[in-house]
Amino acid sequence: MPQKNSNPQDPKSLPKLSLAAQRQRLYNHLSAEDAQKKLLAETFKRQTISFYLYFQIDDTQTFRDNFFLSCNELGVLGRIYLAHEGINAQISVPEYNLELFRDFLDSIPALNGVRLNFAAEDDGKSFAILKVKIRDKIVADGIEDVNFDMANRGKYLNAAEFNQMTSSEQAIVVDMRNHYEFEVGHFDTALEVPSETFREQLPMAIEMLKEQQDKNIIMYCTGGIRCEKASAWMLHNGFKNVYHLEGGIIKYANDVKALGLENKFLGKNFVFDQRFSEKIGDEVIAHCHQCGALADTHTNCANIACHLLFIQCEICKTKFEACCSVECQEIIQLSEEQQKALRHGQKSGSKIFKRQALTLTVAPNGITEE
Repeated sequence: MPQKNSNPQDPKSLPKLSLAAQRQRLYNHLSAEDAQKKLLAETFKRQTISFYLYFQIDDTQTFRDNFFLSCNELGVLGRIYLAHEGINAQISVPEYNLELFRDFLDSIPALNGVRLNFAAEDDGKSFAILKVKIRDKIVADGIEDVNFDMANRGKYLNAAEFNQMTSSEQAIVVDMRNHYEFEVGHFDTALEVPSETFREQLPMAIEMLKEQQDKNIIMYCTGGIRCEKASAWMLHNGFKNVYHLEGGIIKYANDVKALGLENKFLGKNFVFDQRFSEKIGDEVIAHCHQCGALADTHTNCANIACHLLFIQCEICKTKFEACCSVECQEIIQLSEEQQKALRHGQKSGSKIFKRQALTLTVAPNGITEE
């Protein structure tokens, strides 16, 4: 059990094990199939949690190794990204270890009291494997300006403040998520920055809003990490009145429910785990990418060589056997050996359904589409 006074940045806190034994303990060794079976066999409940924090980590490798050991000991599953600029985590924690996990985080000075976002809808099966990885940045942004400072960021808005400020004509609400996230759910007056990556969005947002610097710019994202960096980037580029939703959509959904506030979010919140989304509003605002019927359920094409992420209604799911096309449907009828032969030499990657992007501009009192 992690000790409350342990320090993941202290190399001396690593267990006194042989190098081979340490390596054995520092990584997951289960196959994806075995990990999923183990998860489904669990008899206890889990809580899906996300958190992030921008802070300086000097020795990322030591931090990573100790963090993995402590999380693994507490039965934590999920993805944790570390960089010199901080930490970004999407995890699930056994309910019986929630207090111990909180104690573990509090034992790290920089993470003491860090905000935890609990999933709005949760079956506890969001992750099957624990991965702790070192990255150049905890959110890829493409920023190369050495003078950029995350310390100068926008002002937080809680759910009540967000609802109040977004009711004003002097406010522009900006969604800092990718197009496929926006498609299934967003705030009622939100401006989409139509892109596939956060790296693309940052310069696009500056360009789209450059004539609106006198307005209140209110940014939001899933859990807060992207809009917090985006708010700092806007300020760095000369904007003055920049705000961002504290804890993102996840915290907003929990707060409006707990406080009895009006829910201004329409549809589903896309999440990056096995659930794909969590329902926030009752509306279905997206459409099946195959037949055009109202639908907001994402799926990955059953053809492993394709694995396209797209929206599919239940009728098309049955008709195409969870495939994105007739071609992929024909491939899954082949034997496993034949499918492997077709995949041989092909590079697999994340494929996302691309719709024709809209050219969006901001009118004096709102948003127009061209």
